[in-house]
Amino acid sequence: MVLPRIGLPTYSRREDENDRFTLYAQYVDGVRRAGGLPLLIAPGSSVESRAQGEHAELFDFIDGWVLTGGGDVDPQAYGGERHEKIYNTDPERDADELVLIRTILERGLPALCICRGMQLLNVALGGTLCEHLADADECADVAGKLLHRAPPRQPLRHAVEVDPASRLAELLGETRLDPFSWHHQALRDVAPGFEVVARAPDGVVEAIESPDHPDLICVQWHPELSCAQDVPQQRLFDALVARAVRKRRRGSA
Repeated sequence: MVLPRIGLPTYSRREDENDRFTLYAQYVDGVRRAGGLPLLIAPGSSVESRAQGEHAELFDFIDGWVLTGGGDVDPQAYGGERHEKIYNTDPERDADELVLIRTILERGLPALCICRGMQLLNVALGGTLCEHLADADECADVAGKLLHRAPPRQPLRHAVEVDPASRLAELLGETRLDPFSWHHQALRDVAPGFEVVARAPDGVVEAIESPDHPDLICVQWHPELSCAQDVPQQRLFDALVARAVRKRRRGSA
């Protein structure tokens, strides 16, 4: 049996003494437990290489994607404003992954979009982001009422309520969660065609889905941080890999 191949974009290049690309191993572990073959894809291909078909070759080879977390989306990508709390922006990574997202949508491929991944998907389809939740009354019932990460930049748990009628609730098998959160930005204007299916107690958007894209799983929290012990969170990876298997079978039929 050929394992379904799951692409995972790495974080931006770390231009330190080791000059490296990195990604937290929990993403890889979640894919492996689900029965997928994780393949790390480094960002940074040039505009020329994208135009010459580098991404086309990737999509002929990869069956599904995990759009990973990482640094903030550059506000220029969605007409936002600069904020002193924005960090680790990488326009090259943004451009690279926007191409990935648009191709995922065009081909109807399965994808699990996590934190930054969901934010960038929203931007790709015309949505916008809150630059910093603590200052964004329009994104939460009371700005800063609920911490979505621990100071200075550490994950923490908080409650999430999932719409019982959503596909996400069916996947998780639960509607009340306590997952790990690790963000200071969130969705402001939700992209056309998507609806909010989960929120934090302060009203912050925690998940979206669309009837036009049934193989997208989009969550603001970080399932990879707890999925080794948390069955509902592992189900998100399981669902991705199961859909990638179906995609592979359709392609070989």
